[in-house]
Formats: sequence, C-alpha cells, structure tokens
Amino acid sequence: MKTLKQLLSERNRPLAVVSPKDSVFHALTVMAQHDVGALLVLEGEQLVGIFSERDYARKIILHGKSSKETLVKEIMSDKVAYVTPSHSIDQCMALMTEKRFRHLPILNEDGSVAGLVSIGDLVKETISAQRFLIEELERYIAG
Repeated sequence: MKTLKQLLSERNRPLAVVSPKDSVFHALTVMAQHDVGALLVLEGEQLVGIFSERDYARKIILHGKSSKETLVKEIMSDKVAYVTPSHSIDQCMALMTEKRFRHLPILNEDGSVAGLVSIGDLVKETISAQRFLIEELERYIAG
C-alpha cells in the first residue's frame, strides 16, 4: 500500500488554503474555485485549523449567521488531527473512520504543511490498488 508521500508526489493541483482572518464567504469562494470540501487554515506557514462544508452548515446556516460577516477563525475546527507523509493509506483510513472526519492534513516532520487528503482520495487509491492486485492475480492464474 502506498504512503501519503507517494500519493502526494502524483498530484499536480495547488493546495487550497485560507487565513483565519478571511470571511467565511471568501473561504466558500475558494472551496468552489478548487472544487474541494475543506480548506486548511494557515497563519503564515503554520496550520491553525481546518474549515469544511460541515463547519459552514452547522455553525453558520443553522445559527442564522452571515457568511460575509463571520470570520473563518470563529467557526473553523482548531483541534486538528494530522498525519505525516510516511503514513500509509490504510492508517489514514482507519484514523478517519475512527474519528469520523473526512479531511486529514499532512504535515512534514518540521511542522510545515505537505498537503491534505480526503476520504474520497483514499478510497480511490484503495480501489486502484485492489484493481491492480486483481489484474496481477488474473495474469498469474492465466500464465
């Protein structure tokens, strides 16, 4: 099974981030531009939280707040679990399943941000690995 380092090396999309001082409306705009369901919240280069569609739905919509007047820091999740590039896809899926979240930041050993993975990214990678294994087994059996 691949590590996150291998998965990240295959990506060519930019990382979607916002500042804690940005408005929630701005964060939603960035999410739409990048077609993602969560953003890393960085203060300079430091990870300070994560902002997700779930945060928006539960902390803005349900409380009747305005996304243009509310800052990301007011509703972001600031207690963020993370992994390092050396973690495996399986380890990440287990953590995300146990803790019941859909996005997981990846931090380098020095604390700098390496990336972000979603449960969808991990499921796609798992299916791809299983498909490869099945094809190899079919070739072996046929050979």
